[in-house]
Amino acid sequence: MVEFANWLQSTPFSVALQTRTWLIALLQAIHILMIGVVFVSLLMISLRVLDRVHREEAFSTVWDRFAPWMWTGLAAMALTGLFLIIGEPVRQATATSFWLKMGLLVVAVACVLWLRRATKNQAGPDPARATRLVAGGVIAILVVIVFLGRAIAYDVEVWGSWT
Repeated sequence: MVEFANWLQSTPFSVALQTRTWLIALLQAIHILMIGVVFVSLLMISLRVLDRVHREEAFSTVWDRFAPWMWTGLAAMALTGLFLIIGEPVRQATATSFWLKMGLLVVAVACVLWLRRATKNQAGPDPARATRLVAGGVIAILVVIVFLGRAIAYDVEVWGSWT
């Protein structure tokens, strides 16, 4: 992986990103803004499952309101994240925080899709205990993802070095 990252770092596109510091800063700003959009969307969906917000609305109504924001934010994060990886491939490839963050992001999205499916066929107003536990887990995972995203800058100090 490090060999690929070293190769990628020397490509003209990566060099172009590296030499335009304003572009990296812009991509990071958009990426962080989208983290907020996704975080709030997933938080609202999870809190609705936990019956903490929008109690008067059906889960499907809350899902329909926040899911488009979540998917749009995830798409924008994927695009800006891809450019950030291309701009700093060695840093990302060797960052334990990055890989943990990516793994937890996949878990969080899978959990939210499971929540959607579990609540879509729900007979009563109260979700099952497992559904509430998953919703609480999503919130915890989101907090860890935000921490790990920030920890990438201090990865060697937090986890040590891969090289």
